[in-house]
Amino acid sequence: MTAVYVIVPDGIDDPERPSGGNVYDRRVCGGLDAIGWSVQVRAVVGAWPSPDASALAALAGAIAAIPDGSVVLLDGLIASAVPETLVPEARRIREVVLVHMPLEHLKERAVLSAAAAIVTTSAWTRSRLLERYALPPARVQVAAPGVDPAALAPGTASGGELLCVATVAPHKGHDVLLQALATIPDLPWCCTFAGPQDPDFITRLGQQAKEDRIDDRLRFTGPLAGADLDLAYANADALVLASHAETYGMVITEALARGLPVIATSVGGIPEALGYGTPPGLLVPAGNPAALAAALRCWLGDTALRQRLRDAARERRKTLSDWSATSRRISSVLSDVAA
Repeated sequence: MTAVYVIVPDGIDDPERPSGGNVYDRRVCGGLDAIGWSVQVRAVVGAWPSPDASALAALAGAIAAIPDGSVVLLDGLIASAVPETLVPEARRIREVVLVHMPLEHLKERAVLSAAAAIVTTSAWTRSRLLERYALPPARVQVAAPGVDPAALAPGTASGGELLCVATVAPHKGHDVLLQALATIPDLPWCCTFAGPQDPDFITRLGQQAKEDRIDDRLRFTGPLAGADLDLAYANADALVLASHAETYGMVITEALARGLPVIATSVGGIPEALGYGTPPGLLVPAGNPAALAAALRCWLGDTALRQRLRDAARERRKTLSDWSATSRRISSVLSDVAA
């Protein structure tokens, strides 16, 4: 049994801090174990990717304890911030960096250039890294997130049950979504927001909603997981995501696994997650509340459009890969590095 040491931020199992990166790390560790790897997880405390001295010391200690020649899979949130630790160690251990979201600075360039291999979670991220850092293409591989099978959401006749699953923070564009919703008060909709909340931002959103007189049509649940998240999807008609940046958008494939159409911004890896061919949703420019409002008005006002998008979502559902495929892809990269 070959060992792989996995370096992740502390707290990836915390239900109060759900994120695509945390889910990905957990599922890949479990999948590699199931394949036959001896997975040695090392969770490192710290406010990554902005570590303080104690976090840097903790990482240095964890890396120093890894035997020479070992294969090490490092979450990019940690790895891309610490070339002073990892670049010298790349001569002793075999570093594979898992990039969820490019940080795009010189430190990241140094770490990725020294790594034995790089894994990205989308083709968009791979292209971005190759363009920005001129890395050898063969060294950068894609292992897209998987998705669990799920029951079809029945949907409602009006299509007005909207769901946004995302951390309630400025980069996810909730303020843009509220601006869009405020312009269509004549249509039958309500919107549930599931995700951890930035305290200052959620206060701003509450004030914005009251001023626009739509606060009675919004529900902020905080983070949801397990059966509670499944129920939120089951009760929804469509997923709405107004992000300013996404490397993939795992919630999109989670929605599509339930046959839910998606109304989202056309940024980063979102078109890739949505799929090509007949689109199971509507894409709009980021930061454009008028365009988002127009898409929502089309969705809510056109019964035939809703049915076409639901049919397309159910077709896309059939093509989604599971998490075992993701783990096998990473296993292949690790095996090549080990050899």
